[in-house]
Amino acid sequence: MILTTKLTYCCLVSIVLHPINNLNPKFYISLLNLQGILLHTQFSHSLTSLDSFAPRLLAWFAENGRHDLPWQQHQTDTPNPYIVWLSEVMLQQTQVTTVLPYFARFMDSFPTVQDLAAAEWDTIAEHWAGLGYYARARNLHKGAKQLVAVIDESGDFPQTLAGWEAISGVGPSTAGAIMSMGLHRYGVICDGNVKRVLTRWAAIDGDITKSATTKELWALAERLTPREQSGLFAQAMMDMGATLCTRSKPACLLCPLQDDCLAHAQGRETDYPVKAKKQPKPSKFSNALLIENENGEILWLQRPDNGIWGGLWSLPLAFIEKISGKAAVKDADKNKNKKPIAANDNQLLEIASNEKIYESEFTTAEQIINEWLDKNQLSAKSVSNTLLDDAPIKHSLTHFHWYLTPQSVILNDKQATEITKALQAAEININWLNADDAQATLGLPRAMVKILE
Repeated sequence: MILTTKLTYCCLVSIVLHPINNLNPKFYISLLNLQGILLHTQFSHSLTSLDSFAPRLLAWFAENGRHDLPWQQHQTDTPNPYIVWLSEVMLQQTQVTTVLPYFARFMDSFPTVQDLAAAEWDTIAEHWAGLGYYARARNLHKGAKQLVAVIDESGDFPQTLAGWEAISGVGPSTAGAIMSMGLHRYGVICDGNVKRVLTRWAAIDGDITKSATTKELWALAERLTPREQSGLFAQAMMDMGATLCTRSKPACLLCPLQDDCLAHAQGRETDYPVKAKKQPKPSKFSNALLIENENGEILWLQRPDNGIWGGLWSLPLAFIEKISGKAAVKDADKNKNKKPIAANDNQLLEIASNEKIYESEFTTAEQIINEWLDKNQLSAKSVSNTLLDDAPIKHSLTHFHWYLTPQSVILNDKQATEITKALQAAEININWLNADDAQATLGLPRAMVKILE
């Protein structure tokens, strides 16, 4: 019996050290637990590597990390979760250098969460304009109101992970960042930078868009995050991904983790993280209508709250066509030296007759304008070369490329009054402003600024 036990022990340890691909890890971990052996066999590194990860990273961060970002709270004993929450929302899908001026503007105008919650949406939209991913701004405004309600009821910001995850636009990693950096409590992050560091260090070759890989990465992040100084660790991980373990040119020779980084040992750093190849984005083509009155003022529409550019101000758009990603690539190669042609009246009439496309591609305001122009037999023309070039503006969004061709419509005073009344009757928010005033006072998407420029 003693011999059998010893043989079982050795066999199981060998399985741990040299795992067999077709063996269920949960099965052999449970067997080991029955023998009283507590080893973290779900990870590819030794206990020594796992335990030394945080100390090595923190030592590097102390000497080489960024310590001057305006939202950092690791050098204060009284952290401000509002600052961390605001910055984390802005930093989603956006680089630090881009966020810095926007963060400064927000803090100047909305120094407290109460100020942000009380602000008008148009003011917030104007502050956010150009930062992209505009649903974040909507969530930020909604979240501020939710946080004020929590503070009014409890006297403080949420103090738990679940409390922060209940705030609009806050996911697990953002909540972990706020807990660790904004409250100096235990919190784990696993954002894009962290995933890149961990997939390389542990040579995790699963597709990071799949839930199984996400669970594996979160498990590793939780194992590596120290109970004390998790906020400092979170900041260090962010800095590691942003400055050393970068997407295309990782500085492995400077990395404190290079000695046991599996991707580095294989010479395959840039093969990680693994992500399924995306299909080419489809392309959508629309006219951007510069509808001017006799005073040189342009008609601006506030976009619906839901959808692209929700709540921001835009020129009226007239949809032309949408083509698949592969077709778009072929057409781009074939016509790369040709000037795209705007839709003619027959094309617009054909689009308007297709109810499904018309309803999905034209907002209510754009439908009113399209029908009013048709009724009054007014057609959009190429813009004057002295005002704007009429070549299309390419604007890439998450799911498609949008080609916007500026087109001009000049109205007399009577016509401008008629179209204004038609839009106001449908409770559409509009503005007549020249290009300079629009940029100065309205929240414009970057694509609109491109057209005006």
